[in-house]
Amino acid sequence: MSDTQTVEVQTGPEPSASVIWLHGLGADGHDFEPIVPELRLPDTLPLRFVFPHAPVRPVTINGGMAMRAWYDIISLDRGGPVDSAGINESSATLEALIAREEQRGIGSERIVVAGFSQGGAIAINTVLRSGKKLAGLMGLSTWLALSDALQGDAVEASIPVFMAHGQFDPMIPMQYGRSSADALAKAGFDVEWHDYPMAHAVCPQEIDDIRTWLLGVLAT
Repeated sequence: MSDTQTVEVQTGPEPSASVIWLHGLGADGHDFEPIVPELRLPDTLPLRFVFPHAPVRPVTINGGMAMRAWYDIISLDRGGPVDSAGINESSATLEALIAREEQRGIGSERIVVAGFSQGGAIAINTVLRSGKKLAGLMGLSTWLALSDALQGDAVEASIPVFMAHGQFDPMIPMQYGRSSADALAKAGFDVEWHDYPMAHAVCPQEIDDIRTWLLGVLAT
């Protein structure tokens, strides 16, 4: 069982599926908790949302300030150094959370892994290295942090993917997300792409689109 601290929200008794949703840099597991009621999920699809807290660690681009982070960000340059050890460590944490949901009676094929920004990078990396057949992958305002992860033998490319990005994102340019989505599609994933007139955020139309996608991949 994972010992990672989490915030959990159930939309009904006896959940039939789970969504494990990772927050972005400097936030915590409460960040996306308010979105659950905004998804307006039907009573016929009771879900368990699991929002883990990232550990507190120094972040290089923020002058070494300690904050909740899934890994250290050394540079924002696309060809710059990457904390691959931290990324893989947090992917192992997410894998443990997936295993915990399985132990609680939710099969991997009924589990969606999701993440925003840095959390999305972990979600993508975890799907690429785990080899499990999951219900879906949701990456919001994020990117493929370790491009060589697509070359591993563990890739399960039949997983549906929802990727979305703000057209005016000043932190992670939309092209990072778009090219990452294209790379996943080229590898055989069923990628659904959306972009919105917003910055590094989530907007109401995106929440509606997430609802539609979730209802599709978790339909019973």
